[in-house]
Amino acid sequence: MARPDPEQPTAPTASGAPHRPISRQRMALLFMVMLVTAAGNTAMQSVMPSIGTELGVADVWISFAYTWSALLWVICAPIWARRSDRRGRKAMMTVGLFGFIASFALCGLMLWFGLRGWLAPLWTLLFFAAARSLYGGFGSAAPPAVQAYVASRTPRAERTQAMALIASSFGLGTVIGPALAPLLVFPATGLVGPFFAFAIAGVVVLAALRSTLPNDDPMFAAKGDVVGAPFSASSSPRPDDPHAGEDEEAAGGADIPDLSWRDRRLRPWLIAGLVGGHAQAAFLGLAGFFVLDRLGLRATPDEGTGSIGIVLMSGAIATLLAQWGLIPMLKLGPRASTLWGMAMAIVGVAVFALSHSLHAMALGMAIAAMGFGLYRPGFTAGASLAVTRAEQGQIGGIVASVNGAAYILAPAIGVWLYGHHEFIGFATIAGLCAAVFVLGWRSLAADEVLEAPRPQGEDR
Repeated sequence: MARPDPEQPTAPTASGAPHRPISRQRMALLFMVMLVTAAGNTAMQSVMPSIGTELGVADVWISFAYTWSALLWVICAPIWARRSDRRGRKAMMTVGLFGFIASFALCGLMLWFGLRGWLAPLWTLLFFAAARSLYGGFGSAAPPAVQAYVASRTPRAERTQAMALIASSFGLGTVIGPALAPLLVFPATGLVGPFFAFAIAGVVVLAALRSTLPNDDPMFAAKGDVVGAPFSASSSPRPDDPHAGEDEEAAGGADIPDLSWRDRRLRPWLIAGLVGGHAQAAFLGLAGFFVLDRLGLRATPDEGTGSIGIVLMSGAIATLLAQWGLIPMLKLGPRASTLWGMAMAIVGVAVFALSHSLHAMALGMAIAAMGFGLYRPGFTAGASLAVTRAEQGQIGGIVASVNGAAYILAPAIGVWLYGHHEFIGFATIAGLCAAVFVLGWRSLAADEVLEAPRPQGEDR
C-alpha cells in the first residue's frame, strides 16, 4: 500500500481551492526531473557540431538525426499524458527517466564507436538516431506527468507562477544542457563524455524520485467514488463539495472527453506555441554552427565546444533571470509574457546575427534567450488556464507535443537555410517571432480573463 501523501488535496479552503501548496523539497525534485529530461533533448547542442565535423558529416544531416526522436515525442506525449490520468504521475515520471537514461547512454556509445573509427559515419548517425528515438518514445512520459502533478495541486491564483517555475525547468534544461556539455569532455571519453555524464545524472534523479515521492495511483470511477479533487490519490466522497461537478468529470478517464488540438479554447495558444517553438528550435539548432564559422574554428572543432558553451551559458543565465526574476517581479500574465518574450527574441536574434565576436554573440544569445524564457511559460500557463482542472493531464501531453513538434524539422531547416545564406536563416527565425507577436496581440485571451475566479463548480 502506498504511504499517505501529506500534500494530497483535502477539503476546500474558503477560496474554494482544495489544495495544499507543494513543498519546496518536492517542487525541487519535480524541477530536477524536468531539468534533466530537457537537458537530454538538447545537451548535445554544444558537442554535436564538433562531432559532425570530426566525422566529416554535413551540418544538415546532424540536425536531421534528431527528427525521428522529435516525431515520436509528438506522437507519444499525449498517450503518456492520458495514461498518467489512470496510472499515476510518479509511474509516468519513472518511465520518462528510464527512457532518457537508456537513450543518452546508447547515443554516447554509438558516437564513441564512430569517432574511434569502428563504425562508418553513415552507420554512426543511423544508430545514433535509433538511440535518440528512445528519448522521444519513452522520455516524453515525464514532462506531461510533472505538469499535471503541479497543475492538479495548485490553486488557480497561484497556477501561473507554479507553471512558470516548471516551464523554467524545461526551458532552462534546453539551454543549460548544451552549455554544460563542453565542461564534461573528459580525456577518456572525448567529445561523447557529456552523454555518459547526463545518463549518470538521470540515474541519480530517478533514485531520488523512487525513494522520496509518494505513489499517487488515481482512484477513479471504477472504485465508485467521487473524489475530492481531480487526480487525488485517496480522496473521499464529498457530495456537498462545491467542486463536485468538476470532480465527477475527473473521476474516471472514460468520462473525460478527449481534448482536441482544434479546441477553440486552445487554438490561439497552440499556434503561438508551435510557431514560437519552431523559431526557438531553429535558433538553437544553428547557433553552434554559427559560432564555429564566425570564430573560424571549423579546423579545430575541439576548441569550438568551449566557445559554443560560453554563448549558450549566457542564454541559460538570461533564461533563469526571465523566469525566476522578471515574471514573478512584474507579475506578468500568460498573454503579456508571450508578447514581451517574442519582442525581446526578435531583438536578440538580430544582435546575434550581426555579431562578429564571442562577446557580441553571447549578448545576442542572452537577449534572445530571455525573450524565449518569457514566452514559453506564458504559452504553457495560458494553455493550462484555458481548460478545466480535469483536463490538466491531457493539456500537459498536448503542450509536450507542441514542444517536441518544434524539433522535428525546425533545427534541420534552420541549418539548411543558414547553409544557403546566413541572412535567410536568421530572417526566417525573426519572422516567426514577429508572426507570434502579431497573432498573439489579436487572438490571445487577456490575462484578466484567464486568471479571473470562476463560479463555483466551474474551473476553466
